[in-house]
Amino acid sequence: MKEKLIVGWRETVSLPELGIQKINAKIDTGARTSCLHAFKVETFDKDGALWVRFWLHPIQNNTEAEVVCEAPVIDERIVRDSGGHEESRYVIKSVFSLAGESWPIEITLTNRENMAFRMLLGRTAMHNRIIVDPVESFLIPFEENK
Repeated sequence: MKEKLIVGWRETVSLPELGIQKINAKIDTGARTSCLHAFKVETFDKDGALWVRFWLHPIQNNTEAEVVCEAPVIDERIVRDSGGHEESRYVIKSVFSLAGESWPIEITLTNRENMAFRMLLGRTAMHNRIIVDPVESFLIPFEENK
């Protein structure tokens, strides 16, 4: 069994398959599902499958830096946010990288423009690999996220 990663409540991570080399994420054990900021979302057909194209600002408080991503849709789910509001969201799967390790995670897409973090890592994506120290932040040097 691999040694578990001890991380802070926020870390810098990457989603290389989506072309997101660096994004700050809140590591949220209270959230079941991971989500990613998408201020514009459109669906399209690719080889008979439903895909999604979405735009995001990976850097908080910076609307000039913009990344356009594409991924196959694996599901559409109703997700309840911390305020109890329900929203239908597209679900994609992508590789998540942290501390030199990578594994696939499911991610829902939603507009997080007014939230403190562009990404939230929920507990199902932690794959029994992560222990969160709620007092600490950025315990993993980003250089290791390759």
